[in-house]
Amino acid sequence: MSSHLSTDHPAVQPPGRGSVEALISQARRLKGDVDAVRRDQGDGTGPRGRWHRALCDLALHQLSDLDAHLAQLRDGPAPAPRPGSLLSRVGSAEWNLLTDEAEWSGELFQILGRDPAAAPLSLDEFPSLVLTEDRPKLTSMVTDCLVDGRPIDGEFRVVRPDGTVRTVHMMGEPVLDADGSTASMWAVLRDVGELRRSQRAVSETRDSLRHSPLPARTGPRAAVEPREAVPPPPWHGLLRFPHQGRPGLDLAAGYLPAAADTPRCGVWYDACPLAGDETLLAVGDLTGADTDPAQGPAMVIGALRGLTAAGTRPGELPDRLARLLRSTALPPVRGAVYCGYRPGSRTLRWAQADGPAPLLFRDGTETGQTGRTGTDLQAGDLLVLHTGGLVPAGRQRLLALAPRLTGARSAQEVLSIVTEEVGESLRREDACVLVARVTPRQSPAPRT
Repeated sequence: MSSHLSTDHPAVQPPGRGSVEALISQARRLKGDVDAVRRDQGDGTGPRGRWHRALCDLALHQLSDLDAHLAQLRDGPAPAPRPGSLLSRVGSAEWNLLTDEAEWSGELFQILGRDPAAAPLSLDEFPSLVLTEDRPKLTSMVTDCLVDGRPIDGEFRVVRPDGTVRTVHMMGEPVLDADGSTASMWAVLRDVGELRRSQRAVSETRDSLRHSPLPARTGPRAAVEPREAVPPPPWHGLLRFPHQGRPGLDLAAGYLPAAADTPRCGVWYDACPLAGDETLLAVGDLTGADTDPAQGPAMVIGALRGLTAAGTRPGELPDRLARLLRSTALPPVRGAVYCGYRPGSRTLRWAQADGPAPLLFRDGTETGQTGRTGTDLQAGDLLVLHTGGLVPAGRQRLLALAPRLTGARSAQEVLSIVTEEVGESLRREDACVLVARVTPRQSPAPRT
């Protein structure tokens, strides 16, 4: 790869049209075939249908990209792609290390949302466009390229002047002079935001499929079904956790069954709306050996949602729910925590019913700052609620995981870590864990 391959150099000659046309025809035939498979699934309303549709959409996105890139290869560089076109998502840049000059393609200005009449940023200035947490990654890639001659191949996020964030995939190499010294660095940058969104849709629908009850399978393939990493609770088919999340929060929750020879209890978790955009986060147990692990928790969650819909505040829920359950055959709730979170002020208020206090993780440590009834949270804070099924060593294990938990990229990843590390030996009975990460507000674009 060298600088003369940039899409801005007019000397580049398109390859033979016949061979590229054949590839374009193949790509378009594949698009038609995938689209037909997608339509065969009907409305795709079930978990498997949603996953199937999302995977087909992802394949269609990638084939559309391939079609457009081949067309660009056939037609040669386009000096001014129309705004919003697919081709505007691929650009190139060259940074001259001897003169500190930079050359950007028109496509790159569009990707970064910058005025094409403005001067391109130098290699030293370019990181100012990158999100702060991604700058060390970019710096490492560029240093490895310029010092050790390693190719660049990685992703990072940039902030456009309008405040929107785009994920960019960068590939590049050093350009050597006649003496073998690095004279410049050339790179191709691609906006992969739509691709990543499609991949997330596939991942989310796959997780929904894993957490939903599936029909029994028979025959040879039934014996090779993959084991669930986080099994759904027994009541999951009756009342599901909201996978779409809540304002200001990235949410995940899981059911951790104890060993087969330990007592089962009716553990439950829930996240539901309160007034406005406030969210109720709750976990708890039902006492009693006769508790139906499928029906009991679902009835409690239904009662809980009914009370919140009627305007009951989190601090009132322990008493109100206890009085309501006295008129039923269900045992009383124990080990419960009820939290109300307001995203506007980032305040958390909570009440207990003999449940473990919420754990608050910040900057690699467990802060212990949840107080007796609430606290103020910050962007990036991680809140972990769990039922009383963990032995003391299990809770200590959670505290020891603080650096890994706060370093995770999502609430779902935190849940996976907890599920893996808090094994059966650390649970005296079934347990539930609810993870809530405070998401950042939209930050203004950096000044350049």
